Amino acid sequence: MTDLERWRLILGEPAARRTGGLRDEDARRDAALQWLYGRDPDLADRGVRQGGSGDAVLRTVDWLDEVHSLFPRETIERLERDAVERYEITDVVTDPEVLRRIEPNPALLRAVLRTKHLMNPAVLAMARKIVEAVVEQLVAKLRTEVRTAFSGARSRRPSIHRNSRNFDFRATIRANLRRYQPAERKLAIEHPKFVSRAKRHLEPWQVVLLVDQSGSMTSSVIHSAVTAACLWGLPGIKTHLVAFDTDVVDLTSDVTDPVELLMKVQLGGGTHIAKAVAYGAGLVDSPRRSIVVLISDFYEGGSESDLVRAVKGLCEQGTHVLCLAALDDEANPAYDRALAQRLANVGAHVGAMTPGQLAEFVAEKLG
Repeated sequence: MTDLERWRLILGEPAARRTGGLRDEDARRDAALQWLYGRDPDLADRGVRQGGSGDAVLRTVDWLDEVHSLFPRETIERLERDAVERYEITDVVTDPEVLRRIEPNPALLRAVLRTKHLMNPAVLAMARKIVEAVVEQLVAKLRTEVRTAFSGARSRRPSIHRNSRNFDFRATIRANLRRYQPAERKLAIEHPKFVSRAKRHLEPWQVVLLVDQSGSMTSSVIHSAVTAACLWGLPGIKTHLVAFDTDVVDLTSDVTDPVELLMKVQLGGGTHIAKAVAYGAGLVDSPRRSIVVLISDFYEGGSESDLVRAVKGLCEQGTHVLCLAALDDEANPAYDRALAQRLANVGAHVGAMTPGQLAEFVAEKLG
């Protein structure tokens, strides 16, 4: 491929008068990109002919076949993600022919959760396989993080087992200070020091996860469900999982099966956070041995005062309240900072953290 042909693919059809046309596979690549990105409404404002009108000629399943034969894996994943998330081409996850060809990934899982109400039973059964495959990947990844967080507390006793997680940098510096090289501003380490870990002996605790399931919270619902499944079965922890929008649904009975749980989640609707917190408070048996985790963007559709009052009540009775801001796909927090500050002012811990960091927080409080 020449440089001009590369620029033609990058810039699209308007560049053809300067770069010339495309041939063979390059022309097919351009057609596949045009089928998807030609739907962008900004193109009309710039006087560029829009694509997407080729649906009658090129079906989604045919487009996917072209994409898989013309582009590398990373590009395929991006194109599929844009199709379901940016342009909401729902037949990517509602057409049986498409589902048989597509490779499971988190973007498709989110699309399945958003569109499962459009699926007939046969298609829903196929979509479930996508959910199972992606959940299996997420559980395998998160279980290691969660188990590591609960594996033991650091003690100050020296250890002969050299493990980076148990590295004692203070003791190492003290033991090797005489090897400091001022000219090079370096410390030569001859004898690294490590500490041992004492196994945690946990008394019974409760962890109540309250998860906002409005449409913007899809990723948080997925990770919270999987994190709950990983927490389930840890010694000394009773885990609850509650999803909410304007209604509150207790999913605890399904928490051992995150696949079944995710397929029950109904994304969308308004948000009534105060009602969910009140429900969570009712689950607490021993206030001082309980952690209530609220995962939301904190855009309250009900009474903000009721929410603040409910959180304050939990904190005053000795319950640890952790308010986690929603994270987007790039792990950037997106939430109502003013309301979050009000919750922090009455005693809640407010922040943004990944599921692995959540496990570390819970482990620290239980320790």
